[in-house]
Amino acid sequence: MAAPPTPTLVLLPEWGAGHLMSMLESCKRLLLRGGRAFSITLLVMRPPTAQATSQVEEHVRREAASGLDIRFHRLPAVDPPADAAGVEDFIARYIQLHAPHVRDAVAGMPCPVAALVLDLFAAPMVDVARGLGVPSYVFMSSTGAMLALMLHLPVLHRVVTVGFDELDGELHVPGLPPVPPECLPCPVVDKKSPNYTWFLRLGGSFMDATGIIANTADGLEPGPLAAVADGRAVPGRPAPPVYPVGPVLSLGSSASKKDSSSEPPHQCVAWLDAQPPASVVFLCFGSMGWFEPAQVVEITAALERCGHRFLWVLRGPPSSKSGAGAPDGSEHPTDASLEELLPEGFLRRTEGKGLVWPTWAPQKEILAHPAVGGFVTHGGWNSVLESLWHGIPMAPWPLYAEQHLNAFELVADMGVAVPLKVDRKRDNFVEAAELERAVRCLMGEEGRKAREKAAEMRDVCRKAVEKGGSSDAALQRLSEALHDGAVPPTI
Repeated sequence: MAAPPTPTLVLLPEWGAGHLMSMLESCKRLLLRGGRAFSITLLVMRPPTAQATSQVEEHVRREAASGLDIRFHRLPAVDPPADAAGVEDFIARYIQLHAPHVRDAVAGMPCPVAALVLDLFAAPMVDVARGLGVPSYVFMSSTGAMLALMLHLPVLHRVVTVGFDELDGELHVPGLPPVPPECLPCPVVDKKSPNYTWFLRLGGSFMDATGIIANTADGLEPGPLAAVADGRAVPGRPAPPVYPVGPVLSLGSSASKKDSSSEPPHQCVAWLDAQPPASVVFLCFGSMGWFEPAQVVEITAALERCGHRFLWVLRGPPSSKSGAGAPDGSEHPTDASLEELLPEGFLRRTEGKGLVWPTWAPQKEILAHPAVGGFVTHGGWNSVLESLWHGIPMAPWPLYAEQHLNAFELVADMGVAVPLKVDRKRDNFVEAAELERAVRCLMGEEGRKAREKAAEMRDVCRKAVEKGGSSDAALQRLSEALHDGAVPPTI
């Protein structure tokens, strides 16, 4: 008698690497657990820019060669909306235009469908899953704090009658300390913005899902996760079960490069090898982080005056060829011209004590290096998780998306970071004196509590994903729920 076909998890990620790869890595853990088997079917939307398309195809090629049971289904192209009012409005609307194609793809699967796993921006497609009788799960690539805020946003919308930026006082988000309005994520500051309207809708769609898969851990964010689980985030309506399976990090490739005797270390890593333990502050601002020349000057002044060793990944402004002005906000930096951006004599004066790196750098390897003692970061959640995995305290410098809320949580709730005052009205500008103060604090005695807390969170992260840890147990519960719910699609 033939064995029954293996159920498949159908994934619909947003095309950005922080969304696509964290969703895929989370679901790959189900494949690697052994026992009850799944396959993965990744629905591939054509991104709205050529550079994003190239990056997605690179991910597809790598995963296709992994040997795991991962299949790829390319959805038909759609015309992007021409009248989007903002980045989040564009992304959500562009994804929603794929709904008929997603329905046809899921309905046409030749095997049982365990679930449709949706990016947070694709959450309204829980309706597609419901129409096919298929379970739906929203994948939360951001924090538990952001999840609690999104679920609670309709309540805040009703009780706060003025714009959040006009509020005199703090906002109360269940599971978090009182949140200053200036720490809200960029898309939800302006109630009149279409971006805000989308976030109201997205949070409501989360509530209609079968479950929520979150790239966090119980021990990292106990307050927000408990607030969702016990009903405080959405009073009067039980939230779907949340499965905190994180931290989900793809660390294998970096580790293998570092351990390879046939390949020399990256130049940044080789430079770190010559530095004393915990002596270097690392500055890096993600795949889309770059600064105007005036801000670069402030950073150079701060680094010279504070006197600490530093490794600074400095990127140049986007070019039209690389995607400047892209409708989805994916303005990727270019390699920096250090001669043009840096003040005259800065490299000479800091020679031996600092390294300015003008292109991509292996962030995971750098954070793993014993010479690194602190991290000035944009506060994207994947970067935060990498830093916590290695026990590195942070000074968060939020630039966009939900990063202002991340920075607030890291300082006020987790205690793993020192505060850095950014001027949101000046495009998140930081004065030299403020950055100097934060770096001195991060690397000096004032930062001792943040260092101790970061070391504690390192242990929390690693124990969570070990056999029997909280995230391992959540993954087991998710696996059982998916098998129990797997159904043949209905055309």
